[in-house]
Amino acid sequence: MKKAIIIGSGIAGLAAALRLKKKGYQVSVFEKNDYAGGKLHAIELGKYRFDLGPSLFTLPHLIDELHQLFPNEEVDFNYIKKKTACHYFWEDGTSFEAPADLENFAVKAAEIFDEKQKTLSKYLQNSKMKYESTKSLFLEKSLHKSNTYFSKQTLKAILKIPFLGINNTLDQENKKFSNPKLNQLFNRYATYNGSSPYLTPGIMSMIPYLELGLGTYYPQGGMHRISQSLFELAQKVGVEFRFRESVKKINHSNNKVTGVTTEKGTHDADIVLCNMDVFPTYRQLLQDIKAPEKTLKQERSSSALIFYWGIKKSFPQLDLHNILFSENYKAEFEAIFNNKSLYEDPTVYINITSKQSPQDAPAGCENWFVMINTPGDYGQNWENLVIKAKKNILSKIKRCLNIDVEELIDVEYVLTPQGIEKNTSSYRGALYGAASNNKFAAFLRHPNFNKTIGNLYHVGGSVHPGGGIPLCLLSAKITADLIPNTNA
Repeated sequence: MKKAIIIGSGIAGLAAALRLKKKGYQVSVFEKNDYAGGKLHAIELGKYRFDLGPSLFTLPHLIDELHQLFPNEEVDFNYIKKKTACHYFWEDGTSFEAPADLENFAVKAAEIFDEKQKTLSKYLQNSKMKYESTKSLFLEKSLHKSNTYFSKQTLKAILKIPFLGINNTLDQENKKFSNPKLNQLFNRYATYNGSSPYLTPGIMSMIPYLELGLGTYYPQGGMHRISQSLFELAQKVGVEFRFRESVKKINHSNNKVTGVTTEKGTHDADIVLCNMDVFPTYRQLLQDIKAPEKTLKQERSSSALIFYWGIKKSFPQLDLHNILFSENYKAEFEAIFNNKSLYEDPTVYINITSKQSPQDAPAGCENWFVMINTPGDYGQNWENLVIKAKKNILSKIKRCLNIDVEELIDVEYVLTPQGIEKNTSSYRGALYGAASNNKFAAFLRHPNFNKTIGNLYHVGGSVHPGGGIPLCLLSAKITADLIPNTNA
């Protein structure tokens, strides 16, 4: 039986392990941590449970597909569809419970923001068109294989590119709304790939369709259940996991991969698939080959500063997903991307899983995942920045929600970009690998295969098609499609 080694057990690594197992490979996963899931991890603080990483679940069929590869293996994984996508707040008292479907969103947003419903419906339909026109090219196939460009579907997508807002920024695309709050709301979707709405191309206006058109979901048991269900399935079908065993080198001979060397020895393989960020992959594991410097020098995506707070009270006005908007959104992104600093009036995201899973907090309490967007780690004094950020976040919550939350904090854990890099090997703590702050970003991402070493492949948020749970899962699918069955 041919052997495949996977470096890293993030969501893409787990998905790739299942797909290669289905193709008949003997699969071993090497993981430096003592758990599977990468950023999709969780912690318990006292009587509170927190999901550490991604908090938004869309395109659940991508997880279902993986479970369906092995229909005879039963692993508990269920989810519900949310009626409300997100609850938005501004300092002037405006709030908006955004429905998680296109028609109701247009109706409610027109009422709240005094915007024409026709304008909103047209924008959302355009978002759907952009997604459906380009997903086959940008999300489902390798951009770095010539045969990708010869299908009728791909050619149709290419012909539509000039009409997809590629030459505008997302902010320019959203200027069609008369109410600046609505413009700000749709600009927020740039953060879904760690970019700035004032730089990322207008084609990113397809992202609202993923949330509002295809739906927002919640996995029963929390986001951590996504990675754990895949881990449990992989174990059941015979994937080997070697925890606390870091890979030190990817071995190759005659331009073809031969295996890996870890802290404990050398392991041969016919296929090696790396779920590690491409920057440390080249700098640490592939020091003996010429690195693709242009790719590695791409601007990194934003990172995050997250406070995990156990709150000794419950707040009916809040939902699973909540956003408290900055009064100067442009200045916030200039601080993050231009100054590599934090803005004094940050946009605050609050995720509360106890709204859906009451067992995540004691009775009458809530578990708050409180996040602001930040630059990656460029040597800033994070100890001081954490102190300032906490003060600014508490002030923002008080101004938007009229809640003095500081005295209600029961337990606290803080995760900085430094911590994210340490835990997940994401260079500079970037959440999505490279930023998408120019129109060529999709084509500049590292391919899912290695151009120098045969049978070496790459998956995860730092390679095509990008970061976030859905794109990481698609990277595993694209990569698996490049690898032959063992009987081929």
